[in-house]
Amino acid sequence: MIIDAHSHVHDPLDLHLAALDDAGVDRTVLFPTRPHPERATDLASLRHEMGVLERALSGGSDGRTGPAGDDGYAAAWRELDEALAAHPTRFLGFGSVPLGLDEAGTAAWVAREVAGRGLHGIGELTPPPDGAALVEPVLRAAHDHGGLPVVVHGYAPTTSADVRTLAELAARYPKVPLVISQLAGAHWMAAIELARATPNLYLELSTANIVFAVRLAIQELPTRTLFGSDAPYGDPVLSRATVERVTPLGEVRERVLGGNLAELLGL
Repeated sequence: MIIDAHSHVHDPLDLHLAALDDAGVDRTVLFPTRPHPERATDLASLRHEMGVLERALSGGSDGRTGPAGDDGYAAAWRELDEALAAHPTRFLGFGSVPLGLDEAGTAAWVAREVAGRGLHGIGELTPPPDGAALVEPVLRAAHDHGGLPVVVHGYAPTTSADVRTLAELAARYPKVPLVISQLAGAHWMAAIELARATPNLYLELSTANIVFAVRLAIQELPTRTLFGSDAPYGDPVLSRATVERVTPLGEVRERVLGGNLAELLGL
C-alpha cells in the first residue's frame, strides 16, 4: 500500500484524486486547511491564498484552520468532513487543535474533535517561531487517547530551537508518535540526529529541496521516515519519484512509501 503521509484538502477535490491516481497512491493523510493555493488563477489570487497561509504559520493558532468560531475554521472542517465522507477508503483524516488552550481545554478538544470524530491523528500543528513548547498539552492529550500520532509543521518559519524542543517533548511522551513534517526544512541534519536518539520521533519527507537529505534521512531512519507530498504545495508524483530515486527496490522503499505509516496507524 502506498500512503501519502501529508496532504491538505483540495478545492475541487477531483484535483487531488487525479494527482493521487497519477502517483499510484492508495491512501493519503488529509489535514483541514484554510488556504487553498490550488484555487489560484493568477499571481494576485495566489498571493491572497499564500497570505492566509503566512498568517496561519506565524500566528500561533492551530495552524491552518484558525480559532474556534472563525468562519474559515468552520469551512475547513466542513471540507474535511465532506472529503472523508465521500472517500472513506482513500483519505485518512487528521484534525488540528488550537494551540494555547489550557490543559483541560486541549483535552476536551481532542476528545471531541479528534477522537470523537474517529480521526486517525492530530495535525498539522503550526506553532509560531520558537513556540514549539505550545505543543506539549496536545501531546499529553494524545497520550491519554492511546498515543494518537501528532504531526507538527517542520518547514519555515520553524526554527532550529523548535526542532530541539519537539525532540525533547517527544522524549517526555514516548507512547506518542511525533512526526516533524517537511524533513524539518533547513534544519534537516539536526532533525535526523535528534530522531536517531528519540525512538518515537518520525520525519516526513515532503518539500525537501536537497535530494541527498532525503537519501540520508531514509538511510539513518528506515523505519521512521514517511513519504509525503504536502499537496497541493507539493506533488505526489514528484515526491514519490524522489523516494524511489534514492532507495533501491525492496523492503526499505516499501516501508517509506507506506509500510511505516501503515504500522503507525494500525492499518
